[in-house]
Amino acid sequence: MRTLNKLTTVILLLAAISSKSIAQQKTMQAVDYVDPNIGGSGIVLQPTRPLVHLPNSMMRVFPMKQDQLDDQIMFFPLCVVSHRIEYAFSFLPLKGVPDNTAWGKRFTVLEETTTPYFYSAEDEETGITVGLTASSKSAIFEVDFKNPNNNYFRIGLNGGNGNVEQTGKHSFAGTEEVTGLKTYFYAETDEDIAQVNYQGTDKKRLLAKFNAVKVKFKYGFSYISIEQAKANLYKEIPAWDFDSVKRSAKTIWNNKLGQITIKGGTLGQKRTFYASLYRTYERMVDINEYGQYFSAYDQKVHQSKEPFFVDNWIWDMYIAAEPLHTILDPRKEQQKISSYIEMYKQGGWMPAFALATGDWPAMTGNHAASWMADAWAKGIRGFDVKTAYEGLKKNSLEGTLLPWRNGPATAIDSFYNTHGYLYSTRPEERGSKDGVEMDKWWEGRGNEGVSITLEWSICDWAIAQLAKPAGYAQDKPLFLKRAGWYGNVYNAEEGFVWPKDKNGNWIKPYNTKLLGREYVTENNSYTYNWTPKHDLTGLFAKMGGKEKAEAKLDQLFREDLGLPKFHFWLNQPDASGMVGQFVMGNEPSYHIPYLYNYLGAPWKTQKRIRMLIDTWFPDNVFGIPGDEDGGGTTGFVVLSMMGFFPVTPGVPVYTIGSPSFGEASVKLPSGKTFTVKAINNSKNNVYIQKAMLNGKVLDKPWFTHTDLLKGGTLTLTMGDRPNKAWSSKAGSAPPSGIDIDPEVYR
Repeated sequence: MRTLNKLTTVILLLAAISSKSIAQQKTMQAVDYVDPNIGGSGIVLQPTRPLVHLPNSMMRVFPMKQDQLDDQIMFFPLCVVSHRIEYAFSFLPLKGVPDNTAWGKRFTVLEETTTPYFYSAEDEETGITVGLTASSKSAIFEVDFKNPNNNYFRIGLNGGNGNVEQTGKHSFAGTEEVTGLKTYFYAETDEDIAQVNYQGTDKKRLLAKFNAVKVKFKYGFSYISIEQAKANLYKEIPAWDFDSVKRSAKTIWNNKLGQITIKGGTLGQKRTFYASLYRTYERMVDINEYGQYFSAYDQKVHQSKEPFFVDNWIWDMYIAAEPLHTILDPRKEQQKISSYIEMYKQGGWMPAFALATGDWPAMTGNHAASWMADAWAKGIRGFDVKTAYEGLKKNSLEGTLLPWRNGPATAIDSFYNTHGYLYSTRPEERGSKDGVEMDKWWEGRGNEGVSITLEWSICDWAIAQLAKPAGYAQDKPLFLKRAGWYGNVYNAEEGFVWPKDKNGNWIKPYNTKLLGREYVTENNSYTYNWTPKHDLTGLFAKMGGKEKAEAKLDQLFREDLGLPKFHFWLNQPDASGMVGQFVMGNEPSYHIPYLYNYLGAPWKTQKRIRMLIDTWFPDNVFGIPGDEDGGGTTGFVVLSMMGFFPVTPGVPVYTIGSPSFGEASVKLPSGKTFTVKAINNSKNNVYIQKAMLNGKVLDKPWFTHTDLLKGGTLTLTMGDRPNKAWSSKAGSAPPSGIDIDPEVYR
């Protein structure tokens, strides 16, 4: 009896705890679910950072540590210039004797709070607490030193040329060059600066002493001048009300994240979802400073009332992040695209990675074309499609295709335009070739010829779709022809994309699993086999038909690495989150689990997607399996957890996966709402038994962008065993082929 009473007590206690948890969730707002620490320890490569910022805003700040497992803050950059790679200035509050050791001192975290709109930490050695919140081009710190002894701020550069200095009894200013771009800040404190000591005579770093116990530090940031930085500060944070700035930032974030509401699922899934949605707003960022902006693309200040967006790694972003925001904020997408077009007009080439510091021609492809064609197909207008087309066409026909460079075509590019593939170099041929130094970035490696041929085929198909609306209908056959060139690097005998030399011979020996970047970008042929998403019909035919393609896709998820993991990652550090040879941690893979929908086996897409999301995206510091790239990966997570995904850029349809929630609703800018309901959804009920779109039976695994824009409800009835008959009939597959007309699917 006593045992029974104890058991009853435990059950009641657990029930009470569960009820309390449910009650707490009911009062939580969207922003409350966001944990910026998710993914904060990179499994192989870069961690995420707990950025404090407003959505798509210039001001981005975080505590600089090795990762979120590190307990020491080196400094706070006053602004992130380019996501993950470039930072301007440094700031850190410290306590102690201001001797030579102060210049290398760190803030050791005892406890910290991380949110999108606010960060705080306590130093375990001194008890100092620091809080941070931000507006769009300015930020404010509040520091509690606990007592008036030996309190100081360390302010300095972050490695570039420039200087920082005290400019008044309560003010500082500075300039720093970041990859050729001048950055500026102007800062004020609410307490007197008692003393300033500079490190050396060049004024690159200073220690500012304060006798006050509590000191606030607010500053404006600019790419134009110190005067403009000051104006930005006064416009955004004129007073010293830290809590007001914080409340405003929280409201902005909650409104933005609350555009998507979810029901059902676990607390962990909600945390993963909203943290991922938050990540998709890290870039692009608007650097128009209240009527003017500095462009690194022509080194001029421009007067403009329109936003000027920079910081887009388009190779990563065109796949999921930009399509997600095409749904959420088409007006902003139009402004981002217009910014790209302005960069082309200013600099002469359509950017690859459009940073604040100028174009960083990283990675492969001309994927601004993929992005713009997709936006156009989904009804986004208001950008200069004629000029956009001309820039994209110039990049394709007159520019270099080689990674990590920009500008006119080389002899190697001329070969591509003549022969329809980019030839690869054998190991003994590496280095200078045809007068082109191909190994400038990846010394001793090749020219990534396989990936370039595959990805430029996608981009040329996208350009073809823009030819007619731009007024160049006569160009469309040329670009459709080029869209088929991916087949020139498909080795039908081996069943893989394969490097081909200048004479048209397949390079052997060749390991389809183990690559650096000799022939394929950041992955191997197992991943790049599935790249031609603009012509899946043609690709499956090359693989011997749908049945053989499905078997090959099955094997992708089952194939072993062929060697120990540490050897594999030594050569392919980007290939993380492995399931067989499938790479969850890198963007070229993200459409692949959805390809079963094109092969008559949608249930396998449902199986794979739920397993991948549940396995690789938990709500902890290991919750992102690869480089996040400012929305590149988390865009995939948001869309997949809602239950659908865009596979072919430029074809306005979404293919259906397996939702993580019982219900996900998107509030569209039109005022309408699109909802995905998953009846009986659970951890085990991952398979679609039947589907209805606005009350009508849906027996195909896709719907159109127009269906989404009309609003309404996609209802999926879920079960724990696959319904292999659902959407498996011939003709049910989503459209994908070189000759299809995207207009048919609008």
